[in-house]
Amino acid sequence: MMKMKTTNQKGFTLIELMIVVAIIGILAAIALPAYQTYTQKSKFTEVVMATTSFKTAFEVSAQTGEFNAPASITDADAGQKGLPPAPTAASGRVASVTIADGVITATGTTEVGGYTYVLTPNGVVPPIQWTKSGTCVAAGVC
Repeated sequence: MMKMKTTNQKGFTLIELMIVVAIIGILAAIALPAYQTYTQKSKFTEVVMATTSFKTAFEVSAQTGEFNAPASITDADAGQKGLPPAPTAASGRVASVTIADGVITATGTTEVGGYTYVLTPNGVVPPIQWTKSGTCVAAGVC
């Protein structure tokens, strides 16, 4: 009778290591694009926040009657009817932000894809609802 000598296996086999590497590769391929979109979206929030001063001023002007007859939403331009003037220079990730006829448009720099963020009011009668549009919507960053 022949004696079988048993040895304890120590470590991983090559196939087990290859499976682990393949799983890590698949996870990285999925996670990297999601992470890049997440970081671009987080950077674009600076552009979205740049519209806040115009949005707040528009709502205050509407509530205080600045846009009552003979004025209208077409008078809701930067620097008029209690609205702040448009910034003259780019700041951070914001290339420009302005309001014309009540429509607020903010544009990001190339660092955030150069996307636009547009807010359109439903009128001048409170409560004002804002409709979001622009190239950032299709890209999923705003």
